[in-house]
Amino acid sequence: MSTEGAKRQPKYQRIADELRDAIQAGQYRPGDRLPGENDLMAEHGVARMTARQALGVLQSEGIVESRKGAGVFVRSFRPLRRQGIQRLARSQWGEGRSVWSVDTEDRTLVVDRVRVAEQGAPEHVARVLGVEEGGPVCVRSRRFVLDGKPVLLATSYLPAGLVAGSAIAQEDTGSGGTYARLAELGSEPVHFREEIQSRMPTAAEAEQLKLPAGTPVMLVCRTAFTAEGRAVEVNEMILDSASYILEYAFDA
Repeated sequence: MSTEGAKRQPKYQRIADELRDAIQAGQYRPGDRLPGENDLMAEHGVARMTARQALGVLQSEGIVESRKGAGVFVRSFRPLRRQGIQRLARSQWGEGRSVWSVDTEDRTLVVDRVRVAEQGAPEHVARVLGVEEGGPVCVRSRRFVLDGKPVLLATSYLPAGLVAGSAIAQEDTGSGGTYARLAELGSEPVHFREEIQSRMPTAAEAEQLKLPAGTPVMLVCRTAFTAEGRAVEVNEMILDSASYILEYAFDA
């Protein structure tokens, strides 16, 4: 940016840019405490609100996090690289491995808040699955926590008649997860479609993912299809955007 352009920037933005540059240069490492509001006020000759806004910019970008009573710190969480194609290969779930094992490597993953119930299909889900609106679907909701940080909320919808009595209707679906169980039921997924959007979270989503104010989420809606083209699962996922890098590797 030109000097003239920098001068036109709000003061809080210039301070935020300087702090971001310092973090990227390694002056502040993951886990380090940034200068507080009083420090920034004295160094830059600005009001408290300006200093607060500068720190807020970095919080909204997911670069730093505020710890009540302690200050603002550079985030130490390492973003998760989500390999969108490799993770869904049959060689993963077909051999009893979780699709998450491609992404997480040796990191600690915990799945909590698991809920499984039969409910009426929402209109958009019913349309994709080819069932009547309000018709019975098995709904599986859960939260994924990586290295102690909630990173994703997922809700899967499957035709109730297809999965009734199987492990899919239980909290623990067993090795290989839902896709391995669908294969056992004669409805093996062979094709997937993912649609990705971005928006701000609802209050409930922000609470469950423990998001700093201003952090957007990514919505990934995945549909699984059988060889006959029948949709057997709609999985709506809400990702903490600051915790993910989406990677898609494929041949030309």
